[in-house]
Amino acid sequence: MRLAPRALLLLACPVSLTGQTPTDTVELNPVVVTATRIPTPARDLPVAVTVISGAQLRERGIRTVAEALRTVPGANVVATNSYGSQTSLFLRGGESDYVKVLIDGVPQNTPGGAYDFANLTTDNVERIEVVRGPASVLYGSDAMTGVVQIFTRDGRGPARGTVGWSGGTYATSALDATLAGGGKRAGYSLGVSRFASDGLYAFNNQYRNEVVSGRMRLRPDERTDAALSLRYGDALYHFPTDGSGDTVSHNQHQLDRGPSVGLDLGHVFSARAEGRLTAGWHRDNLQYAIDKNGPADTTTFPFSSSEWITRTGVDARLNLRPVASAIVTVGGAFEREAMSGTTLDTSRSRNDGAVYLQIVTAPERLVSVAAGARLEANQRFGTYATHRTGMAVRIAQGMRAIASVGTGFKEPSFYENFATGFVHGNPDLEPEHSLNWEAGLEYTGLRRTMTARVTYFHQRFRDLIQYSGAPLGPDSVNYSNVADAAAQGVELGVQGALGGGLSFDAGYTYLDSRDFATNLRLQRRPAHTASLRFGEDMGARATASLVVVFTGDRDDYDYSTFPARRVTLPPHTRVDVSGSYELSRARGTLPGVGLTARVENLLGARYEDVKNFPARGRTLLLGGRLDWGR
Repeated sequence: MRLAPRALLLLACPVSLTGQTPTDTVELNPVVVTATRIPTPARDLPVAVTVISGAQLRERGIRTVAEALRTVPGANVVATNSYGSQTSLFLRGGESDYVKVLIDGVPQNTPGGAYDFANLTTDNVERIEVVRGPASVLYGSDAMTGVVQIFTRDGRGPARGTVGWSGGTYATSALDATLAGGGKRAGYSLGVSRFASDGLYAFNNQYRNEVVSGRMRLRPDERTDAALSLRYGDALYHFPTDGSGDTVSHNQHQLDRGPSVGLDLGHVFSARAEGRLTAGWHRDNLQYAIDKNGPADTTTFPFSSSEWITRTGVDARLNLRPVASAIVTVGGAFEREAMSGTTLDTSRSRNDGAVYLQIVTAPERLVSVAAGARLEANQRFGTYATHRTGMAVRIAQGMRAIASVGTGFKEPSFYENFATGFVHGNPDLEPEHSLNWEAGLEYTGLRRTMTARVTYFHQRFRDLIQYSGAPLGPDSVNYSNVADAAAQGVELGVQGALGGGLSFDAGYTYLDSRDFATNLRLQRRPAHTASLRFGEDMGARATASLVVVFTGDRDDYDYSTFPARRVTLPPHTRVDVSGSYELSRARGTLPGVGLTARVENLLGARYEDVKNFPARGRTLLLGGRLDWGR
């Protein structure tokens, strides 16, 4: 059955009911799905959003999502700097477990918010969307300061394939291959990769990461679409260091492996109603082991652990257009979280259900609004309500004033609730929660080739869960809701196309963070960060990219002393350059041949994200690529 012309016109509006995915192009006004779960151009959203396209990732030679996030305003990426080492994201001064991470709609965090970005690669990625500010209304727990969502390429156009390889400093080697194609009714993509390195240290610092990812898209008729995505990662990291950064162990490693499966279904019932269902399953196996350095070692105690973490969820919603100027989303979600392993007293699980409502008005009006509320019912801590309201007002040609206010929450982790052994969990913990408000101005000018945005934000965090080495209370627990904190600041972002194939984006963030218990700024949150990127298409065959990231001084602790001593890490600037050159183009069965190069930390800056863990020095990666079917 054909859609009526009126329905086709309605579904093509800027705020549309269908879930079309943009292609890999550099866009100043990309379509964003994560912010409202309704595809909307970025300039029409009343929230702060950054989109990094797959084209930009490949232009800059970026291998991990963490590296891509370093230039996002308000984002601070902290790593212990060996390949595969612990890598955390602090967004707008919040804790590292306050950001929800999704791959094609499937949550990747462990229940309670923790996520290690060390092994999350950019394989087969269509785009990365970063939404700043609380997003618990749409995504529930963990989305306290924002959401990072990775979308897999779904395949469009004639079949095409690539094989790439590179190698360089620290005995690094990388190999990847992709295959993609499709038409209006169906599409597919498949990617595989392997990365390996000997690491920074002279011994026991090997790392390898293997990833398989794919997506299949079907559109049986004009009203129905479906997509199935899969990602499987297997990463093994050896490290000789203890918590103070001292190289003490020849036999210590950790393993992270598991699949993530996502299903997205949609059906347009009429010009005024669309239904969507998202289902996901993610299972992680986290292993850790340490052994003696030899028969004479009397200080290292052998230990091993293995944890299995599973998240299974479904989200169903109706997007309704009762009037032409607004879309009303009514949704419900259910998730089951489970964890078993050696660090808990026994296998644990909990169910979580929610209902939510969102109203989004048409952005072409003088005033547009996105407002929503969610009621959560958790098996462990009961009910919890969140809300968020954003408004954009067009005050002049190309200029908008934007403001929003909202709340978010994060449930306790299973470990914080039920740890056993050296640490005792507290089953009576309450969720952490936040209140955020922000206001800003956005300007689009120079014939829509440049966008600038300045935003002031203020966040208050309450009932933070903190660990104490001294058991607390009559039940001798080590975790309690005792802390309050705040983070406020200013984000500035400018993005534009300068002509002649040259593009740029620049960002600056000022952050004032405060722990109310000590009146000191929060750990590892710099007051000043800035970034500048230039990219250029030099003719039809070559590209080049320059990225400069400045990180101001920040407070940390030196755990090589007892008690740990508070220290200030000095500011640093890191410069990365990358480029590619196409030697020949694909013809028939002959592949196109290209060369790639990337230099990280070009100037050899010496710095530490974490005290006593030095960053990688100048790192050179050279490689090549074969392309078929271009």
